[in-house]
Amino acid sequence: MHKKRVVITGIGVLSPVGLGLENFWSGLVQGKSGVAPITRFDASQLDTHFAAELKGYDAEAHFGVKDARKISSFVQYGIVAAREAVKHANFNMSTVDPERVGVVVGSGIGAIGAAEEEYQRYLEKGASRISPFFITKMIINEVAGHISIDTGAKGPVTCSVTACATGTTCIGDAFKMIQYGEIDAAFAGGSEAAISILGVGGFCALKALSTRNDAPEKASRPFDKDRDGFVMGEGACVVVLEELEYARKRGANIIAEVVGYGQTGDAFHSTAPDDSGEGAARSMVQAVKWGGYRMEDVDYINAHGTSTHLNDKIETLAVHKAFGDHARKLAISSTKSMTGHLLGAAGAIECAVLALSIRDQIIPPTINYTTPDPDCDLDYVPNQSRKAKVDLAISNSLGFGGHNATIAVKKFRE
Repeated sequence: MHKKRVVITGIGVLSPVGLGLENFWSGLVQGKSGVAPITRFDASQLDTHFAAELKGYDAEAHFGVKDARKISSFVQYGIVAAREAVKHANFNMSTVDPERVGVVVGSGIGAIGAAEEEYQRYLEKGASRISPFFITKMIINEVAGHISIDTGAKGPVTCSVTACATGTTCIGDAFKMIQYGEIDAAFAGGSEAAISILGVGGFCALKALSTRNDAPEKASRPFDKDRDGFVMGEGACVVVLEELEYARKRGANIIAEVVGYGQTGDAFHSTAPDDSGEGAARSMVQAVKWGGYRMEDVDYINAHGTSTHLNDKIETLAVHKAFGDHARKLAISSTKSMTGHLLGAAGAIECAVLALSIRDQIIPPTINYTTPDPDCDLDYVPNQSRKAKVDLAISNSLGFGGHNATIAVKKFRE
């Protein structure tokens, strides 16, 4: 079957370094950290007292008092990001066939904070006082469902849940739907709002989080020898994907082209990556070769780069396996050094980074990189953005359970 070309025409972002696309992008280019002490709850009993929270987000301004209480934060973030993406793409649903427009947006964890609140209400007031909105706040598919309702998209409305690979998996699934002619356009991405006592406490119990409480803004330090864990983040990103001729017909502004998608499993461990890096390497190779490109054609990798000891070491090994000698010619950066780890939304935001890097020919840095690690021996674009040729770029997302996903994005040419 002839595979159709798929382009990105709109991006919507809510991130810890800035609300809105250009605020987000300028924050990354400037090397701005979105990490600070937690304000949502008293974290003093936990090992980690900080996270990358959204700053300046006003739920009532977007949804009004009543709906802001009914709709959980991760769903709200997804809706707002989708609205921004639709506006950025100048996508008018009244001029297209809504049955040919899909929604593929997921979350890694969903509304863990809502579960905490309802359980507390149950303890204090009894089972009869559990909210009738509790279930719809909780279930992860509601973010895609609400975006469908909000936009009027009536094609496939679904979500993938692959832990920290969710955002990339959702974009990859939508890409395939369009490429094989099932739909003409899609709103795709991820959303997360898991900065809560159980969310942060659970990752603390896993010993996965940084405990650099004296300097939170320096805590996320991917590939640095002194890294001690990741930093939780929150937010959302939705991209508008369209079949090329469909986008041309409506006069869309094309930001970049999605050209490949890789998805593999480690079959190894529930939380640790395969120490051979084999699964992540296969994912990268699949994504690049999907569009008929060579590994040597890749200019930039937005790494999963979580700032945990194992992830950064194994991802570096995987890059060596996938690219061979070309690995040392690649620019690699982890924007999680600034945004923190947005879990199910991370891959979507990092796909947006690829498109913007290609648009502006600039690579955002890996901040907080001060001490090289012999196990991480590649070019991580330390501390300062870099003007560079970015024609073909990939983003990696590696999730608990051994989920590996890679998206490949290229500069659009006729």
